[in-house]
Amino acid sequence: MSNLFYFILPALGGYTVTSLYLLKNPHILHKRKCTVFHSKHISHRGGCGERIESTMEAFTHAVEQGTGMLELDCHVTHDGHVVVSHDENLLRQTGHDVTLSSLDLKDLPLYKERLEVTFYAGRYSSGADRKFALLEDLFRKFPDVPVNIEIKENNCLLIQKNPSMPYNFTVRRGVLLLLLFYSGLLPFVPLGESFLQFYFPRIINSTKTTPTLVSRIVISNPWRGKKMTSFDIEAAFEVGATGVMTDYPTLLSNYLSCNRCQD
Repeated sequence: MSNLFYFILPALGGYTVTSLYLLKNPHILHKRKCTVFHSKHISHRGGCGERIESTMEAFTHAVEQGTGMLELDCHVTHDGHVVVSHDENLLRQTGHDVTLSSLDLKDLPLYKERLEVTFYAGRYSSGADRKFALLEDLFRKFPDVPVNIEIKENNCLLIQKNPSMPYNFTVRRGVLLLLLFYSGLLPFVPLGESFLQFYFPRIINSTKTTPTLVSRIVISNPWRGKKMTSFDIEAAFEVGATGVMTDYPTLLSNYLSCNRCQD
């Protein structure tokens, strides 16, 4: 038994040291990912705290406020149109208990006149535009603005392979990432994903959050050139945030402007 430990312990020690070294120096085995664009100001659902979420008015307002990226979600209507919508069931957004995929484009109801902002109970957004937007119309209107698309369903019309397009970790791949990390295997495994989204536990547990402090954050991660996403603006900037995803594009613009003045 002692002879067995005599071989196992050095091997385990060598594996641990090698794994830690490669984790801190990943470019020995992997090519650094090239960042195609940098977006410091990102608008969640088009800035759903200031205009009705995911409408063309919301996206237009966000771009006018200086956003560098639009975040949105997609579903497909019964007649095959790709519509920008966070929910498949339209009860929360429209008051109609019906699924988007069961309706043709012409039959989609309007958004509510006042829509409660997700994560902010008691806060509402409104606007003149209450129509669901088509994804192709968004692309036509803002051809030069990067778009972060979250696909909400397993649909071949929505999910198409494009090797040049950066993509995010799925939940399953995220769990695998954790297993690889804690087993020490992560430095040895190639990863195609460019983005990882996660939440700070202290933000999930907090009950004193405000629109100026709670948003999604895109922070630089030197590991393989990837980016990571979290939910606390100030904390993320403290650790090197490169951008913020927010429901309040105007407030974020003011925040960034004030910090530039202070710098």
